[in-house]
Amino acid sequence: MGFTGKAVLPHFGPYLPRDISKELCRSYAKERAEAGKKTGSIWTELGHLQSALNFGAKTRMFDGAPPHIWRPQKPQSDKRILDAGEIRKLIEAAHDPHIRLALILLTGTGARVGAILDLTWDRVDFQRGQINLRLDDATTRKGRAVVPMNASTRSALDVAYQAALSEYVIEYAGGPIKSIRKGFKNSVDRAGLGSVRIHDLRHTAAVHLLGAGVPIEKVSQILGHSNTQITYSTYARYLPEQMADAVEVLDFMNLRRAT
Repeated sequence: MGFTGKAVLPHFGPYLPRDISKELCRSYAKERAEAGKKTGSIWTELGHLQSALNFGAKTRMFDGAPPHIWRPQKPQSDKRILDAGEIRKLIEAAHDPHIRLALILLTGTGARVGAILDLTWDRVDFQRGQINLRLDDATTRKGRAVVPMNASTRSALDVAYQAALSEYVIEYAGGPIKSIRKGFKNSVDRAGLGSVRIHDLRHTAAVHLLGAGVPIEKVSQILGHSNTQITYSTYARYLPEQMADAVEVLDFMNLRRAT
């Protein structure tokens, strides 16, 4: 709640858990929408409130069961999933070395852009072939993982390490970078890919892993999710193709299966 609390506490703070109603949640959603917040953000904020109240009830910070927190319907995802050819076009369209390296790492690890921009050389282990995206200060809100290098990421990192001017893997003029949005957009435009967001690269990595038959437990670890349920709820709609062999068992009209 240290982060989400900034949004929800002014509205819900004066109330006891037992006093939180559906109407109160609806009024919160209306206020946030009028403030320009998207439905997805409101849905997430109220979900964090539910988690906090569940924790409070579990640890007996208050008596009784936690109240049910009403949330608006979660908006349909508008994820853009790139195919292998589009990914190569995007990387090749990056003129600046630091943008090219960032794109290789984003697509090769499935990491969030913040984790890539935070990455320092002391967390790149060439001997073990691992990239540690975690931070020791525990200040990041999103899960991060230790991800093995593939051939492309290792090659790109090796070249960058030889020319490094700072402790940061993604650097420009010898210093860290706060954002690559402009360079990313320029690369997308030059590649002629239309509408693509940086976070779509993470979704693309996850879908390609699942499409290749990688078990969802491994995909969850690579993405840094705290449990596989998060991975499943986010990418379940991309799984039906992986279940094709399972439903073959139910093909009762196939005479070759008849016994």
